[in-house]
Amino acid sequence: MSATTYGWIALAAPVAGVAFAAFVGPGVSRRVTGWVCSGAILIAFAAAIGALAELLGADAEDRVHTSTGWTWLTAGDFETSATILVDPLSVVMLLVVTGVGFLIHAYSVGYMHGDRETRRFFAYLNFFVFAMLVLVLAGDFVFLLVGWGLVGLASYLLIGFWWERPSAVAAAKKAFIMNAVGDVGMLLALFVIWDNTGTLDYLEVFAAVPTSIGAGSDTAFWVAILLLVGAIAKSAQIPLHTWLPDAMEGPTPVSALIHAATMVTAGVYLVARMWPFYENAPEVADIVAVIGVATLVMAGLIALVQTDIKRVIAYSTMSQIGYMFAAVGIGAYSAGMFHLVTHAFFKALLFLGAGVVIHALHEEQDIHRMGGMSRFLPFTSILMWIGALALIGIPPFSGAFSKDLVLAHALAEGGAVGYLVWGLGLFGALLTALYTGRMMFTVFGGQPSEYAARVAPQHTARGEGPISMLWTILVLAIGALLVGLLEIPHVSSVATGFLEPSLVEGSEPTLGQDLFTSALAVGIGIGGLVVAYALWGKRSTAPRRLAVTTAPAEGVLQHKFGWDALYALVFERPLVAFARTAGRLWELPVIGGGVALTGGFARWAAGLLSLGQTGIVRTYAAVFAIGVTVLAVWFLAGSGSL
Repeated sequence: MSATTYGWIALAAPVAGVAFAAFVGPGVSRRVTGWVCSGAILIAFAAAIGALAELLGADAEDRVHTSTGWTWLTAGDFETSATILVDPLSVVMLLVVTGVGFLIHAYSVGYMHGDRETRRFFAYLNFFVFAMLVLVLAGDFVFLLVGWGLVGLASYLLIGFWWERPSAVAAAKKAFIMNAVGDVGMLLALFVIWDNTGTLDYLEVFAAVPTSIGAGSDTAFWVAILLLVGAIAKSAQIPLHTWLPDAMEGPTPVSALIHAATMVTAGVYLVARMWPFYENAPEVADIVAVIGVATLVMAGLIALVQTDIKRVIAYSTMSQIGYMFAAVGIGAYSAGMFHLVTHAFFKALLFLGAGVVIHALHEEQDIHRMGGMSRFLPFTSILMWIGALALIGIPPFSGAFSKDLVLAHALAEGGAVGYLVWGLGLFGALLTALYTGRMMFTVFGGQPSEYAARVAPQHTARGEGPISMLWTILVLAIGALLVGLLEIPHVSSVATGFLEPSLVEGSEPTLGQDLFTSALAVGIGIGGLVVAYALWGKRSTAPRRLAVTTAPAEGVLQHKFGWDALYALVFERPLVAFARTAGRLWELPVIGGGVALTGGFARWAAGLLSLGQTGIVRTYAAVFAIGVTVLAVWFLAGSGSL
């Protein structure tokens, strides 16, 4: 089969899963529904492997394939089609989304056991994967926009899955609205692209960019900016980032699916896919890089004070996406995509491992009510340490290879932006070691809290959890350990070599720059972990003394640098005040008054007509006779007979 055939199979598989959950699911057990929906994603993953094999079997210049399913719309010169593009970049995303997505589905079979709405949950999960696959396989901007919007809808459904919780509903609405802002940016970009190129097909647009738009032009600037609005909304980068931590209100598998391998990486994929625009608008590319490093530092600082285990990992996700944005901003597209791949494994591992801990503690998420969990969950503890060390960037775990590659490219790029990314990226490595060490030492080290000592033994008496939860995090741990070996600077370049036909690359780092950056980053990571152990890994009064000393700064971090308060002040409160005023001055008197007036008139007319309803037959006969007489006189007068 051709690569594009595999692409269509991958798209169709989750749709079949949704159909099964919706129409057949109510007639079978919840577990059967879960495994069938998981199997649908496994089929999509197999199709992704088939597409990969087809591309690997072709020469580098022959690894770009398109297929049109149908034409969406034709109007004059405008035509847009449901076209998929299968090339190295889309196949990498296809493998990540379906591979990690399958593991999350399988994990969910055990995690969601006992939930009455399991069938609906798996239908939503399959729908989310389908939407993400539309996004990454799209070969046409309208098809891309469809996938972009469907991912936002699916995330709304999943984050608000437990709809009976007001906090979950509020988080779902927040995510949907902030992503809708990004959708508007995307839509406006499409109008500008069509106006200047006369097409919305990817390959045709990219070929036309140098001539129809031009390097350094205002059009190139605005297209890149508008696309960036959509990217930062999906990937939760400054300033459209505040929805991401609140998304933790959804079930833990949702957190892993959205934050590890799919939705939040869509913005990185978009910038990488649209590289011709960013190469022709270098000032916007610099903005991408600056936004990335600003987000990675801000999120890393906030993660230091979080007490919810899922929120610590969520802010870590935001920070790591910042590394990816910084990479694609400086033109290191392959390095950014490689970090996306490694991050998918170790971050999904951390989220799902946290789910095992939460499951063992009867849905408790406060790290201060944990402690000593390694004695209750030894298997999970070991695997989560693998994910933690990969996140910090300690060799031989995967994060060390991908994050250091990003930093080395920044050093090679040089200039103000390159050195900024390099310097703040190293500072971000220190923050990563601190907040990750704090979480791991607090959760798994020391003595169990009173709550953990009472609850954990009850839930782990038969083991650490359902087998479906444990084997999936084991596979993710193996990935977090080994995937980094795909890209060893100056030794092997499997990842960047495969992506080469789809992307261009900026300045390549020298061996010296690679070694220097790696040594510095690893040293900083180890040093940060040692500091974290000194503060949180043993019984000490240092954390309390530190909290007193840094109380003002901690207050700023607890309030997340005031972003939510700022949005409430600038947008929420004025809009609520306007709505209330409009309701009082317009809706109640005008709209409501108009409806009341119409109803009053109807009642008056009905009352007037009811006067003729006497119930006396002779009265009706008399009125009928009078009416007939009047009509007869009228017609006779009109005809001139009178």
